[in-house]
Amino acid sequence: MIIDTMINKPSSGKPLQGFSYSPAFFQELTHSALLHAKKLGATDAASEASEGCGLSVSARLGELENVERNRDKSLGVTVYVGQRRGNASTSDFSSTAVKQTVQAAFDIARFTAADDMAGLPAISDYAIFKNGEQPDFDLFHPWDLTSEQALALALSCEGAALGLDKRVVNSEGAGVSAQQSHFWAAHYRADAGEGSGGLGIAFEGGYASSRHSLSVAPIAANSKRQGADMQQGSWHTSMRDAAEMSSPEAVGRYAAERALSRLNAKKLSTRTCAVLFESSMAVGLLGGYVQATSGGALYRKTTFLESSLGKAVFPKDIQVFDDPFVLKGKGSAPFDEEGVQTQKRQIVMGGIVEGYFLSSYSARKLGMKSTGNAGGSHNLTLTSTKTKAADDLDAMLKKLGTGLFVTELMGQGVNYVTGDYSRGASGYWVENGRIAYPVHEITIAGNLKEMFLGIQAVGSDTYNYGAKTIGSVLINRMKVAGS
Repeated sequence: MIIDTMINKPSSGKPLQGFSYSPAFFQELTHSALLHAKKLGATDAASEASEGCGLSVSARLGELENVERNRDKSLGVTVYVGQRRGNASTSDFSSTAVKQTVQAAFDIARFTAADDMAGLPAISDYAIFKNGEQPDFDLFHPWDLTSEQALALALSCEGAALGLDKRVVNSEGAGVSAQQSHFWAAHYRADAGEGSGGLGIAFEGGYASSRHSLSVAPIAANSKRQGADMQQGSWHTSMRDAAEMSSPEAVGRYAAERALSRLNAKKLSTRTCAVLFESSMAVGLLGGYVQATSGGALYRKTTFLESSLGKAVFPKDIQVFDDPFVLKGKGSAPFDEEGVQTQKRQIVMGGIVEGYFLSSYSARKLGMKSTGNAGGSHNLTLTSTKTKAADDLDAMLKKLGTGLFVTELMGQGVNYVTGDYSRGASGYWVENGRIAYPVHEITIAGNLKEMFLGIQAVGSDTYNYGAKTIGSVLINRMKVAGS
C-alpha cells in the first residue's frame, strides 16, 4: 500500500522571515533520518525538525535590565523496533550527526522492554488535506522588533504604571518578548509500502507560529515610611500578532490600578462562604478539568474524574467546547503532536462529560480512539447557557452577594487523585454585591469535584489565557481559612 497521496507539501522552499531553514529543507532532513531508520531495520519511525528564535527585553525603574536573543534548532527521532521504542535528538543537522542520532534511537529501542501499546497512530487517524495543502489558521506573525524598540515599549509600560499615582512607588520590572518557531514532522511505516524516495511516508506536515507578549509588575505603598503596607499588581498582554496586543500604556495603568486597589488589605476570620473567581483565576479551574480528564491521568487512575465519561460533572447549564480551528488561536493546529487530525469537539454538554483528551498511546491503554489531543487541549471555552450579555463583573458581584472575590492565587495545592483543592489567595470581601475591602493572607479550600458541581454562574467577562477562555466563575461554597 503506497500512501504518498496523504503527504502534505512544504509551504515554502525558502526560509520564512527570521528563520535560517526552509520548510523544504526540514522535509528533506526528516526524510533522511527516516530513510536511515528504515535501513537499520526500524519497523516504524517518526522524525521532527524544528527551529525557534526570539528576543526578550526587560527593564526596571527606567533602566535596561536584560536583553536576551535566543535561536535554537533540533532534530528529534523516534524509532520503533516492533513494539520497542527509542528516542534521540540532536542540534547538529550534518549527515553524520543525523545518522548517529538515528542509530542512538535504534539502539535504545533494541534494548528497551516491549510495550504492547507503543507505536505510531493508526493510519486512519492521520490528518489528510486536500491537494496536500494544510489549512492556514493565520498563526505566524513575525515581529520585526529591535532591542531598542523593545526597551522603549517596556519603559513606556512601566512608566505608565509608575506615573498613575504617587503611591505606586516601585516596580518588579516590565518585559517584552517576541518569539517565533516552525517545524516539520514526518512518519515512516513499514506497512505503508514504498513511495517516492523508497519511503512509506504515512504522514508529514508542519507550520510556523508566533507568540508575543508584554508584561509589568508595579508595587504600590500606602506611605513611604519603612514597614508600610505594600502590594504588587501585575498584568500582561499576549497575542500571536503583536498588532493585536493591548497598548503598553493600557497594560501599565491597569497593573497599577490592581496594585492600588489592594492597599490596606485585611485578614479574614476562618469561615465558609461563596467564592467568585475572577476570570483570570477561573482559567485555572478549566485547566484543572483538562488535567483530570487527560489520558495519562485516566489510564494511570490518578484522577478524581476516572470513568467520568457520560456522567454529570458540572451543573446542567455548563458547556465546554474545544476548537482547534480558530484563526490566530493560541491553541489552533491542523493536527496534534502525533499528526492525528484535530477536530472541533463538544467536551461537556449539559454538564455531562462527552469526551476526554487522548493521545494515541493513552487511547490504546483505555481501549478508545485518539481524540487528536496529543499535547493537550486546543482552544478551550467554558460557557453557561444561563449567562447573559449583561453578566459583567459588576453583575457577578451582585450574584455573589456576600462572599469572597478572588483575584490572586498562590501555590500549587491541588491533588488530582482526590480532587482536594487548597491554595493561598487574596482578593476582596464583598458585601451586598459591592466590594467592601481588600483581603490577603488567606487560604481557600474545597474539592474540585464539589466545586465543579457547585458552579452557580459564569460571567460574560471572558478572559483568554494561553488557549483557554472563561468568564468569572461563582462557586456556591468553599472553606476560607484566615486569622
